[in-house]
Amino acid sequence: MNIRQAKEKIQELKRIIAENNHRYYVENSPLISDYDYDMLMNELIAMERMYPDLITPDSPTQRVGSDLSAAKKNEFRQYAHRYPMLSLGNTYDITEVEAFADRAEKGIGDKFTFSCELKFDGTAICLTYRDGKLFRALTRGDGTVGDDVTENAGHIGNIPGTLKGSGYPEEFEIRGEVYMPYKAFDRLNAERLRDEDAPFANPRNAASGSLKLIDPEEVGHRGLECTLYHILGDNLPFATHDEALEAAASWGLPVSDKRKLCSSIDEIEDYINFWDTERKNLPFATDGIVIKVNELPFQRSLGYTSKFPRWAVAYKFKAEQALTRLRSIDYQVGRTGAVTPVANLDPVPLSGTTVKRASLHNSEQMQLLDIRIGDYVYVEKGGEIIPKITGVELSRREEGTAVPQFPAECPVCGTTLVRDEGEAKFFCPNSDGCPPQIMGKLVHFISRKAMNVIAGDATVEQLYNLGLVRTPADLYDLDKQDLLRLEGWKDRSAERFLESLNASRSAGFEHVLFAIGIRYVGESTAKSIARHFGTIDAIMAADKDALLAVGDVGEVIADSILGYFSDEAHRNEIERLRAAGLNMSMEVQDAPLSDSLAGKTIVISGNFSISRDEMKSLIELHGGKNSSSLSSRTSFLLAGNKPGPEKLKKAESLGVPVIDEEEFNRIAGLAPAEPAGNEEVEQLSLF
Repeated sequence: MNIRQAKEKIQELKRIIAENNHRYYVENSPLISDYDYDMLMNELIAMERMYPDLITPDSPTQRVGSDLSAAKKNEFRQYAHRYPMLSLGNTYDITEVEAFADRAEKGIGDKFTFSCELKFDGTAICLTYRDGKLFRALTRGDGTVGDDVTENAGHIGNIPGTLKGSGYPEEFEIRGEVYMPYKAFDRLNAERLRDEDAPFANPRNAASGSLKLIDPEEVGHRGLECTLYHILGDNLPFATHDEALEAAASWGLPVSDKRKLCSSIDEIEDYINFWDTERKNLPFATDGIVIKVNELPFQRSLGYTSKFPRWAVAYKFKAEQALTRLRSIDYQVGRTGAVTPVANLDPVPLSGTTVKRASLHNSEQMQLLDIRIGDYVYVEKGGEIIPKITGVELSRREEGTAVPQFPAECPVCGTTLVRDEGEAKFFCPNSDGCPPQIMGKLVHFISRKAMNVIAGDATVEQLYNLGLVRTPADLYDLDKQDLLRLEGWKDRSAERFLESLNASRSAGFEHVLFAIGIRYVGESTAKSIARHFGTIDAIMAADKDALLAVGDVGEVIADSILGYFSDEAHRNEIERLRAAGLNMSMEVQDAPLSDSLAGKTIVISGNFSISRDEMKSLIELHGGKNSSSLSSRTSFLLAGNKPGPEKLKKAESLGVPVIDEEEFNRIAGLAPAEPAGNEEVEQLSLF
């Protein structure tokens, strides 16, 4: 290879790695496995060693991957890390762990130990505590600068706002990983699939995406957890890494109890081998083992490279992968009309289950994989859970394999598919005539968060196939004899169904509005719209400007609502549901109790004498409007105990008043006014 060829090869590797860095760190949607990425990086390292004159400062070998994005710079304030937040050198080869141990021994020249820990598969975070209180939380960012996610971190259950005990430094940093346990991951993906959003490929991507959400309350809903593993600060009173972590645990900080001190490479290998098997029984994802020199003075003497500490290395487990053949691709139509390609595979055992199918997500993903019918494909379970196709074994591609053609028409009803600008998915627009969309809407209508009817997909399919139900209103025309026509149904099952159907008539108006299935109108948005307008008639009569006046409604949602109610069939369906006895207006008890907060947009932060949900309801019952984000139009920030420091800072910068619960009660008319005096109302301290 001459210098020109080497330069071209290095440039190509840098381009591919940069693209995958962006997909991994910023979009949380990697296209290749960790192993394949690491192999690309190793190839680039080898090339640069052969041609050192071609190394440039922007090479990914000289910098850590960045989760910063220009598109997000206005969403999170950014701060410089006091200490650079570097990556770890990693390997899949135990001989390289042995080489690391040998280098450490030679560099130290004295007796020492290794601390071995699980490598949690999450997203890095750096917490700063001042005087025992959480001061700031930063993402890794680019290693030098990170995004401030303090408020979001405050909604992660096991991150303490205040430390326990005593003896902690006046100020210190502690670093770790935010991760998503499998149980929370399953729940989140189930919700996303129900709403026809693309599921997260693995818990790591889910954790990273969740930590950077704009709504801190939604962060809390995601079920994230944190583990911490590295303390930094001035004049810390610890001799070893293990001692520091024991102290952190005593202060109430989440530290893993699965670490082990090892004195030899044999003990390290035993620890690795144990967890390579036992990790499958953990309630969270781990992708390797981190081996560190335990003694802190020896860490300092070994020092750092430009990217890695010399005193630590990560041994990474290879993701379990299987090679199997792609036989065909089905195109499934969901409730909203979204068409999803699903690969049908030769059955193959993988991580304890037999995999037969894997989602290909959309047409763009199919093109990126350059997949063909009959190809041998590599399948992994993202986070040991969701099967995904990660690549094609091109050496086994046979002549004549067919390039799959994404259908131009709906595979069920034959309607020409459409794709909105900016959308990755194709949609069938025949929402009221396409069978899977009809059945999907019925399933959505009876779901727990909608009308909460005791039935499921199988019942809906039977009712549809027998011609008994086509629209939600048809459900309320059913009688016992209709239900006894269903296979396997007896008197009691029919009675239970009718009882729950009758009970649904008392569901609140916001549930009805959510249940009818207007595209983009989720549960919380339906509640906001219902409370804003009060009746279905007011919503149907609203123009775009009126809809946009609702805090949760933007251009896309407003257009969707207008389109829905412009359809005469939908308006007729509403009248049938009204005739069936469903609530088409807010119940009396949900009507505003007063207008004391009318015209006020309020953001809440912290904890109160009542729950946050109750506080939000109280605001609405007195004519106010809740918002999750501060702006110049915010009337005031209602701050309880432990309010988010970033919200307080932003309120100050915008000139938004900050009031406490007592003052709120006076404004809302819930407490007697104080006698008039000369004292000014004192705002809560921002610090």
